[in-house]
Amino acid sequence: MNFTHQVLDSVAGPLDQLEDLSRGIRLTIARTGAEPVSLALKNAAGAWQGFLWRDGDVEKPASGWGNHATVMGYFVHRLWKQESVYEGHPIKGGNHGFIRSHLFAAPAVDLAAGTLTYRVESSDIPADAYPYKVAMRLIFSLKEGTMGMSFEFENREDHPVALSFGWHPGFAVGSLESARLLLPAGTYRREMAPGDFLDGTVEEIPFAGGEMPFAKKDLPGSFLLDLAGVKNRRFVLEAPALGHRVECDYSEAPFLTLWSNGDPFFCVEPCWGLPDNNPPVPFERKKGIQQIAARGTLTASLKVTPTLLS
Repeated sequence: MNFTHQVLDSVAGPLDQLEDLSRGIRLTIARTGAEPVSLALKNAAGAWQGFLWRDGDVEKPASGWGNHATVMGYFVHRLWKQESVYEGHPIKGGNHGFIRSHLFAAPAVDLAAGTLTYRVESSDIPADAYPYKVAMRLIFSLKEGTMGMSFEFENREDHPVALSFGWHPGFAVGSLESARLLLPAGTYRREMAPGDFLDGTVEEIPFAGGEMPFAKKDLPGSFLLDLAGVKNRRFVLEAPALGHRVECDYSEAPFLTLWSNGDPFFCVEPCWGLPDNNPPVPFERKKGIQQIAARGTLTASLKVTPTLLS
């Protein structure tokens, strides 16, 4: 494999672009939020085709969802009234936590391995965003035509800590109507969340496998799925309108969120956590919260493989 890295200037700040010349795959990441803003393959004609919503366009849109693939942490989705309390410490923040607006330093680049590594030191965490000293490394990789993403959290406290995290990618589909999301067999447990907050009710959905059993018209309300009853956590999104196929290997993720606002994109999100409750509960008791032992670490990873259909 032959990798190159370059830094691009943009209206959104510096962009890091990692390309595998031998495989014709390219990943572009904005340092604000360490957010992938383009995942592209080179087609037979030598042109790049992007797989993310608004792929490569970092101008702020006049309306609609303006992101591409948001990184979520140290909580996911929403807090009740944008605030919570963790062991007496107040937490405040908009959707998905502070990571999405955090300006990361230049990543560590390893061209031999094909990786970009971004860091959050515990001293970088805003005082009202999370109360404990927990550092994070976010590692992006290109390998054999697949984008990998790994989270590594390091608890520097002498007591356990709790947090949640995830990834919110929107894949371009050209036409939401013709797009197909293929789910593996298993029993899906849908966490009901009217108004985007858990109400404590769960719907069990035994499924034989195939195209998702959920109505696309309901995607704006999100489908929050507990995957405990699903062994093979590989999900395939087909977009015939664009000639795209994306395989999402979320084997390590305990939850999956499906969302679209009706525009031609489909969010297939691996999550290590869930939204807040209505009524709210203390942060450390949020459903799906992840625990890290004193002075311990927590790692999690995912893979996404884009393909151009013939």
